[in-house]
Amino acid sequence: MIRHSLPHNKTGLGYWYVVSQGKLFLPNDSELPRPQTLQQLELALDGTEMLCQIGEVDQLPCYLLQYQDRPEPEDHWHSARQFLMYGEQHFEHAARACQVALFLQTHKFCGQCGSSMHLVNWELAALCHKCGHRCYPRINPCVLIAVVNSQNQLLLARSARHKTGFFSILAGFVESAETLEQAAVREVAEEVGVVITNLRYAGSQPWPFPHSLMTAFIADYQSGELRCQPEEIEEAHWFDLDKLPDVPGEVTLSGRIIQQLVKANDRK
Repeated sequence: MIRHSLPHNKTGLGYWYVVSQGKLFLPNDSELPRPQTLQQLELALDGTEMLCQIGEVDQLPCYLLQYQDRPEPEDHWHSARQFLMYGEQHFEHAARACQVALFLQTHKFCGQCGSSMHLVNWELAALCHKCGHRCYPRINPCVLIAVVNSQNQLLLARSARHKTGFFSILAGFVESAETLEQAAVREVAEEVGVVITNLRYAGSQPWPFPHSLMTAFIADYQSGELRCQPEEIEEAHWFDLDKLPDVPGEVTLSGRIIQQLVKANDRK
């Protein structure tokens, strides 16, 4: 459970995820985040910063400390992706810190009547006392789909955002009133013109993009010729599982699913 509006305890040990304008403070980006006290943070605090407990690591509390302005130096502030190198637990809390901080930042006023919002004491929610509108942190589900054909080849694509030579499995956001499975089928058809079948759930991962929850599926190719969606997919190809191009690392869910398929192929 996430607890907000905590008093500043300067001597208690914990892991600190300091967020400002969507970035996290990391004074040394080659050093594992370590337990320390609020007093030991290399930041000037005035006691008005929002403090939330967002979980635990190694039986020590993990805190979000929300900064309103990002202090110098700029190279000490990183995206949550930087925390992937420190393991799944630290990345999970870094992602959560960014998402909670954004919720707090963007729900100061009511989207229905414009009045000031107030945090609810017993849960992470913002309430308008004038019209009764209540808001919770938003979560945008996103599907990842690894498509395999009868030749045991994997379908990989490169979007315009990726560098040349870097490929990944297909992905897309779930639309209103869609199931995860329906979104997976639609996204593959829209992005590369292929029909899939036999979807199998393969895992999930929180992702600060900024509110995403990635859900992965493995699916079988059914029919269709590859046809890339303009302005979305630069190129898409079928790759042998023992001859893959540059793909995401296993710290990401997409990379984990790809390696799962590679290892299964090696065992055959």
